[in-house]
Amino acid sequence: MKPSEKKYKRIVIKIGSSLLYSGDKGINSGLVEEITGELSSLLNEKKEVVLVSSGAIALGMHALKLSQRPKKLSLLQSASATGQNLLMNVYAASFKERGLIIAQVLLTWEDFCDRSRYLNAKNTLLTLLKLGVVPIINENDTVSTDEIKFGDNDRLSALVASLISADLLIILSDVDGLLAKDKKTIVRIVSEINAKIKALACPTDKKTSVGGMITKLTAAKIAVDSGIPCVIANGKTKGVILANVKDPGETGTLFVSKKSYLAAKKRWIAFGSRPKGKIIVDEGAKRALLNKKSLLAVGIVATEGIFENADIVSIAGKDNFEFARGKVSLASRQLENIKGARFAKEVIHSDNIAIL
Repeated sequence: MKPSEKKYKRIVIKIGSSLLYSGDKGINSGLVEEITGELSSLLNEKKEVVLVSSGAIALGMHALKLSQRPKKLSLLQSASATGQNLLMNVYAASFKERGLIIAQVLLTWEDFCDRSRYLNAKNTLLTLLKLGVVPIINENDTVSTDEIKFGDNDRLSALVASLISADLLIILSDVDGLLAKDKKTIVRIVSEINAKIKALACPTDKKTSVGGMITKLTAAKIAVDSGIPCVIANGKTKGVILANVKDPGETGTLFVSKKSYLAAKKRWIAFGSRPKGKIIVDEGAKRALLNKKSLLAVGIVATEGIFENADIVSIAGKDNFEFARGKVSLASRQLENIKGARFAKEVIHSDNIAIL
């Protein structure tokens, strides 16, 4: 069932590169005009809007006359640097016509992994929203190799939504939503992202982008686990943003947010940081953690990777399946000496454990 009607004040909208890039013509200026017009209407209604926009690499490829997404890192970064400037110029001009100011915010994984940088990013975005400015966010592909090779703006949009405690996340692409098993019918409402739902996704084969429905489901799970409903819809549908702010799921697929969701700090532990290592625990420790207890050294079977005090680590059972993440109070070299033994200090306090 759809969530009860409510006022969605703070909205994060993600625009896919497949929408912004129109082949030989470069940027799809008509679609940009449509999007900025809808966002302008939301701002006139005193909504707060954050735009997470892909498209920089695709536009850079067009400007540099590259037919295939470059594999050489320096060339990919050059395409990103070139395209980012083109992208922001188009957005700035379109929003300026409506009397609105934009702000460019480029983020990397490091901005989420480091707690102080994470909070600084949050404060900056919230201040921009109070000032009535439209933050336009993208991954900083020009310097971050991991984002170019593995990253996607679907995940980034969900992390940003979680960061600022948004009321709604709308992911726009060139698909109408999540297709059912028959590949014709759109799944309108998803109450739980389980194995059956994940099996409906398939990877993208776009030449200018990364991601696909798999990454969108990952993003949707981050959102709903953070208490934020998420809609995946076709950005080419006229009025799609306004329709889904008024009634999420009006078009596309609605992923219903969980009633019991992670608090802000635990959202950062669960989603906002890449684990530096892994701790394997026995069944007794796993049961204790699932019952909101702290992790003790006696329940640790093994560790993987090198991590320091205060790093985020993955926590898995003997089957190696990750079920939690936590902020450790001891380094991996220390844990190797005390694992399986009784030790007074908690390895991870319950306040610093997020169950996935």
